[in-house]
Amino acid sequence: MSNNLYERTRTKIVATLGPATDDDRVLHALLGAGVSVCRLNFSHGTLEQHKRNLDRVRAWSEKKQIPVAVLGDLCGPKIRLTDVEPEPFRIEPGTVVRLRPGDRPSTRDALYVSYNALLDDVREGNRVYIDDGLVHLLVTERDAESLVCICTGGGVISSRKGVNLPDSRLSTPALTEKDRGDLAWAIENGLDFIALSFVRWPSDIDELHALRQRAGSDIGVVVKIEKPEALPHLDYFIARADAIMVARGDLGVEMDVWQVPLIQKNITQRCREAGKPVIIATQMLQSMVTMTTPTRAEVSDVANAILDEADAVMLSAETAAGEYPARAVEIMRLVSESTEGFLRQHPRPPRLETVEADNPRASAIASGAVHSALHLGARLIAVWTSTGETVRLVAQHRLPMPIAGLTYHDEVYRRLCLLYGVIPLHVPPISNPAEMVAVLDRKLLGVRLVRPNDLIVVVTSTNPTTPGNTDTTLIHAVGSDEPPMPASPR
Repeated sequence: MSNNLYERTRTKIVATLGPATDDDRVLHALLGAGVSVCRLNFSHGTLEQHKRNLDRVRAWSEKKQIPVAVLGDLCGPKIRLTDVEPEPFRIEPGTVVRLRPGDRPSTRDALYVSYNALLDDVREGNRVYIDDGLVHLLVTERDAESLVCICTGGGVISSRKGVNLPDSRLSTPALTEKDRGDLAWAIENGLDFIALSFVRWPSDIDELHALRQRAGSDIGVVVKIEKPEALPHLDYFIARADAIMVARGDLGVEMDVWQVPLIQKNITQRCREAGKPVIIATQMLQSMVTMTTPTRAEVSDVANAILDEADAVMLSAETAAGEYPARAVEIMRLVSESTEGFLRQHPRPPRLETVEADNPRASAIASGAVHSALHLGARLIAVWTSTGETVRLVAQHRLPMPIAGLTYHDEVYRRLCLLYGVIPLHVPPISNPAEMVAVLDRKLLGVRLVRPNDLIVVVTSTNPTTPGNTDTTLIHAVGSDEPPMPASPR
């Protein structure tokens, strides 16, 4: 795969780092195969290990001059079994099982769970799922020390597997003490995004924003939708987040699994209409944890997310712990290239609605640029940005031409990696608008995004270094000595 940014897919690939990517050769192969965002999963590993991975990604990005964003994923109140001793064991339907809160080793006599409020929050008749729903339990009674359950779906009980309580209203907050420490570390080390897990109520994201503001940080906030309680508040989360992740693993355990595809499509559409990035995650190529080739169903799953025009698709265990991490990314890229090729051959009518934004002027300028580019058949749209906001508003329209996001901010440069169809480009700060065209031509020609005389639409500002001052749309022939013309989409 070429390092030319234009040859990367418009749908961005998120890959989780872990033991499988500890070798530099593996990590470099994975990044070279087309990853735009690396995920650090705080549910596993130490902060020292995450720091090493962060440094390795940043070093590769700087050497190759290819931006890669880094996303830290908070654990949230994930409930897990303790270590199973002396070894994993199988339980069959009809087996009586006792669940107890605490940190003692789990045995056949009692399974210990990392949730102190277990006996307070779970009632008789509630379901308990273990290991992403592979084992089903039903609570039949409670006593002072344990929940007495009967197994309704058998399976293997092994160490540290997740426990889901789909019928229980949990009293735990979305941000644990561990999450607060991990958030502080993420801010201190300059991560680009932080993902909030097990969001249920508007107050969950409000608390994260307050912590972020107190730390003087503008780290991007990704809200993970994986609890049914979050769905009634989806519009609030979309408005307050920088991106949404459809975390289908826990979502498919917490509610009927056949509802998940429709929920995914609904969230994707609503994010797209709001101009907010959406990531589709969990088990997209799960069989590639141990196999070199995915199933046909998995390929269809990835393709359908791309057909729905999600901004990004994510790999979890496939790259973090799988046997073929770079191959998984390569397959994801090949599916993306093929599906995006189909979309180019069968274009859909462009969405020309103006997206609501905090800055109405930016919305209007973005809409005018989109109309102009479509009317003229422009080679690309080049957007000068100091915040990324106008780029996001242009990208929402899912245009047939690429969008070049030009910025002098390192943080914005990396965050643009999550936006559909956007090619981030790093440029020096420009205070004189007259310099803009010459710098633009050199940059676009240098990375082979355009050829001389290509017609492009440029979104810029009469005050290029002032955030929120986007006020100009121009039409420009690359390499021309003539000054750019103001755009007139009609």
